[in-house]
Amino acid sequence: MNQAVIPDFFRQILDQPVNNLVDQAQEQGKKAIAYTCSYVPQPLLSLDGVFPIRVRAPGVVGTPMADTYLSSVICSYTRSVLELALEWAFDSLDGWVFAASCDHLRRLYDNLDYLNKPAFNHMIDMPHRGGAAAEKWLTEEYKSLGAALAESFGVDASPQALSRSIKEHNAYLSVMREISKMRKQDNPPVTGAMFQTLLAASTSAPKDMVMDELKALLARLRESNEGKPYRARVLLAGSHCDDPGYIDVIEKTGGLVVAERTCTGSIPALAPIPENDAPYETLAGQALANISCPRMMESFQARVDEILEAVEEYRADGVVLQTMKFCDTWGVESGPMVQELRKAGVPILKLEREYTMSSEGQLQTRIQAFLESMGK
Repeated sequence: MNQAVIPDFFRQILDQPVNNLVDQAQEQGKKAIAYTCSYVPQPLLSLDGVFPIRVRAPGVVGTPMADTYLSSVICSYTRSVLELALEWAFDSLDGWVFAASCDHLRRLYDNLDYLNKPAFNHMIDMPHRGGAAAEKWLTEEYKSLGAALAESFGVDASPQALSRSIKEHNAYLSVMREISKMRKQDNPPVTGAMFQTLLAASTSAPKDMVMDELKALLARLRESNEGKPYRARVLLAGSHCDDPGYIDVIEKTGGLVVAERTCTGSIPALAPIPENDAPYETLAGQALANISCPRMMESFQARVDEILEAVEEYRADGVVLQTMKFCDTWGVESGPMVQELRKAGVPILKLEREYTMSSEGQLQTRIQAFLESMGK
């Protein structure tokens, strides 16, 4: 028997809002750029001299200061990040990049700019539908970000430099896809909580500082021949969910999360990026075609189809659709989404949650009942 475990190296990255690897990279002269949305392309923030950090808010137990400045109907992710920002937890970072993907993140940008103004604070404007005009629009937005990075940090934002960055990012994606593919096995050596730990850790630290550990873990997983027992295979869908602990509760109750169709999960984040001579245009086209947040109009059926395809590919017994409280986009879409998946014969459980883990017992009860409803 040989059961793989996630090294403490990855778990420790997630303990702090800004981890030691970020500090080490900054000591080497690199600039850390924070981002909060998948529409901010990681390769563009990975040009030589800068690196991306997807902002998390671990350890937040209350948001009294953020509550003073934000409306009561702003989601708890936005609220938690602002709370830590007002506690100066992110002051060591060198800049922030936002995408105007929802009003909540726009308010985070506004409040940061007003209350604790970062030295570099950039907003990417986002179209609400795909097509040639939208791709041209987003391409110009990405080029504007590249120019701003070049002006502020002296990085080379030429198409050639961005193409090199995309190639390096694809190498990272390739390793993560290999690990993710193992979750299709009958008895996978990696659980959903383990995989979310890897995803969250590798987007919270400089990629070049985690790649060797990821490759070593991939080798050990290939030699592993034992996974954890489970009662049902589950696909996790819905809004932002960067907490491995949430998935761990599902798995302790008997569900095995085999894939995540979330903006912080495996689908479609691990899709390779085409390498060509038009990298800005490629990133824009891929973002509009692949990310497919419910903020995007006229693509509801595409999101339904993508979940159905993932259910078949990963042989999921059911779908857990979790939405963060006050998330406008998923709040509107989740009802029709539940109906469409049920029409297709897919068992589905809809849950509403806060950003920080709470009511673990209630979650376990809902998962337990869901598994029993599927006869598992």
